[in-house]
This record gives sequence, structure tokens and C-alpha cells, in this order.
Amino acid sequence: MAAIQDFFFQHPVFRREELVRHLEAQKGRGLSANTARELLRYHQVRGHLLAVRRGLYAFVRPGFSPASSPVDTYLVASKGVPDGVLAYHSALELHGLAYSTFETIQVVTKRILRTWHFRGIDFRPIKAAQALGDEALTLGVQTMDRSGQDILVTTPERTFVDVLDRPDLGGGWEEIWRSLEGLSILSFGEVVAYVKRLANATTASRVGYFLEQHRDLLSVDETVLASLERLRPTGVHYMDPREGGHLAQRWNLIVPDRVASRRWEEPQ
Repeated sequence: MAAIQDFFFQHPVFRREELVRHLEAQKGRGLSANTARELLRYHQVRGHLLAVRRGLYAFVRPGFSPASSPVDTYLVASKGVPDGVLAYHSALELHGLAYSTFETIQVVTKRILRTWHFRGIDFRPIKAAQALGDEALTLGVQTMDRSGQDILVTTPERTFVDVLDRPDLGGGWEEIWRSLEGLSILSFGEVVAYVKRLANATTASRVGYFLEQHRDLLSVDETVLASLERLRPTGVHYMDPREGGHLAQRWNLIVPDRVASRRWEEPQ
């Protein structure tokens, strides 16, 4: 019993197959499906485990009930989509950049999966951009420690581009601007390479416009802006198709007035 308790402490959130592999390695033989099912049921009845969703469990910390025990929701997202990568606004949060905390956790995956819910949080799988191909879950991805377990999350550079590429997944322009202004350093080579890989001219213009507006804050070299300028659209594109605005000529980009003037900073 001590061995399984050690597993629970080391794996505060785990998938059924992880426990099975652990027990099989301990015993040196296979474990029947029925034995695994009864073992999990026993620990749930004893209040040691909380069923998060089918095949996914959380360890109930000593001194807590299953209803009150803290559960790391980023681990839930990572374990709930084991081939996925935490991204977009969730990656901003994990990197300590997000201006606001959302009640949605986003996971990029190659599969089409439904959103699920746990303790007031929406866990939303996002289909990876087709342009990324086989590298969608490896390009611009790093590991991060959560409670002693590794999770996969997009790097600050990929996250920076991703939220400008998909502002709907970044929380909107004000949230994106306020969050990205928390950056202190970026690898511009990685940024430009990732923009090229996405092959979206509007995204290239959005990235270029943001960096130009924050060139002092981020020490942006003119060569970086020139590289992005070459990727801009040949005709005029809207930064946000739902809004008008003014033309940022260098980027062939019509920028909403509230973004250009940072209207959210005006006194209420």
C-alpha cells in the first residue's frame, strides 16, 4: 500500500494507464483491467482519489475531503489531453504574463476534441494550425514543472505570436496588449521563424506593428522589423475585421483606434 501512496504523492493528477504502468513495473507482471478498476474504486471510496473525468484522477491531499482538496487545473489540462500543449492565454498565465486570469484553459492538439468542465473551469482543446504540420506540438514548445510533473507549454516566443495570430484565444486586444507588455526579452530569431512557418501575412503585420510600437521596451532592432515587413500582405488588411481604424502604412494594416491610442488607459 505504501508504494501506491508514494505514487499518489508523486502524481497529484494522473491517468489510469500511468498507475497501471507503475504497478506493473513494481510487480514485474501485467495487471488485469478488473484489478485496476477495483483498486481505483477502493481508493475513491476511501476518499484518497477524486475522479476528474473518465480515466483521469486527482490525489486528495491529507486533511482534505475530495470536494475541498486543491487540484492543479493546469495538470488536469495536460493529463486530460496527453498529446497536447498548453497554449494561447493559458500559456500567458503559465509564463506569468497574463494581465487577467481566465476560467478557460486552452490545450493545442492535433485531434478534434470536445471542451469539458471541472470545478468551474472550461478545458478547451484547440486544433493546431494546419501550417505547422507535424511540428505543431514540438515547435516552440518547452517543458514546465507543475507539482513535480512536467507539462508542455508554448514558449514565450510562440505564445507571443500565437495570441496575435488568434486574438480570440488571447482574450482580445486590450488583454493581449497589456499582457505582452509584461515581456522583458524575446528571441527575435525564433519569433520571425515562427511567423514564417505560420505563413499568415496578417499575423506578420500584427507582430511587426506590436514590435515597432514597443521597440524601446523590447530593444527591437530594425533588421527584425525589416524581416517582418517582407512578410506583410501586399494589400491592406484589417487588424480586426470587425473594426475600422487608421492605416499603419509600413504594415499595410488598418489598426483599430482603441488599440493605436491605447484607449483603455484613458480615465473613466
